[in-house]
Amino acid sequence: MRIGSPLITTRLTDLLGIRHPIVQGGMQWVATAPLVAAVANAGALGFLSALTQPDPTELGKEIERCRALTSEPFGVNLTILPSISPPPYAEYRQVIIDSGISVVETAGSNPGEHVDAFKAAGITVVHKCTSVRHALSAQRLGVDAVSIDGFECAGHAGEDDTPGLVLIPAAVDRLEIPVIASGGFADGRGLVAALALGAEGINMGTRFMCTVEAQIHDNVKQRIRAADIRDTDLIFRELRNTSRVASNEISRQVVDLLRTGATFQDVRDLVAGARGRKVYETGDLDYGIWTVGMAQGLVHDISTVDEVVTGIVQEAETLINSRLVAATSSMAPAAR
Repeated sequence: MRIGSPLITTRLTDLLGIRHPIVQGGMQWVATAPLVAAVANAGALGFLSALTQPDPTELGKEIERCRALTSEPFGVNLTILPSISPPPYAEYRQVIIDSGISVVETAGSNPGEHVDAFKAAGITVVHKCTSVRHALSAQRLGVDAVSIDGFECAGHAGEDDTPGLVLIPAAVDRLEIPVIASGGFADGRGLVAALALGAEGINMGTRFMCTVEAQIHDNVKQRIRAADIRDTDLIFRELRNTSRVASNEISRQVVDLLRTGATFQDVRDLVAGARGRKVYETGDLDYGIWTVGMAQGLVHDISTVDEVVTGIVQEAETLINSRLVAATSSMAPAAR
């Protein structure tokens, strides 16, 4: 890490060609061009969500829409999940390559074949994971960095229940590539903590949902702003596919059903992605499952993306400089 007004630079900023060590996660239904471009223009890195787009052709259009809004670097998230009828991942991948995207975030299942294709095209690959063992596997596959999710995160939190305070330094100790700290980050204090733990930057989702540029209903943003750290539920624990979501009527129903022996087929309609998307579109907060992290308890306003990024960086610089000054002063020889 290098500190020089007005920038905190790390291996991550060098790798990605960005000004600030802050990444916006590729959130399904949320990470669209207006938000991603605003993040890029603020000097951080945003990821479009590939699977938010209904088909690869529409992804290509969304990439061009983002390019019309920013000349700064941005990336695309491709999440690979087990499915009875999987989307055409190879076609999405080819659109990403053909569009000249310089950085991709993979997530979910083993990204091996996709990493090979992206790397052959000269694309920087960040893999998102929830454990040190999966991060090591990703490093062996040749990814350039990992984003590692602590238990506090929104969405899939893994099955180890390891919080970031332990998981991040454990990953840093074992990995040679840069580590992005993810899960529970929303302000400059979190950025300083992540850097102190050895990470090269932070990934935020919930904080960026609660911004002016996020194209989701204001009811969702107001709910995040008013919520505290306890207002999430962990669903699918019994299925060993744990996911952290906003606590609402549907999530509590799903938790109760699975706890009493229900199967995924019994709750499938309740957790359908189409219902979650409607929450973001209509603002009916109890219509479906939607993801949010414990960091919502640290979010108290709906700001522009630029205000969020600038505020985090300024707070972090102030904390680092004040701590360094205090430490230096405390080590100075006593006056005689």
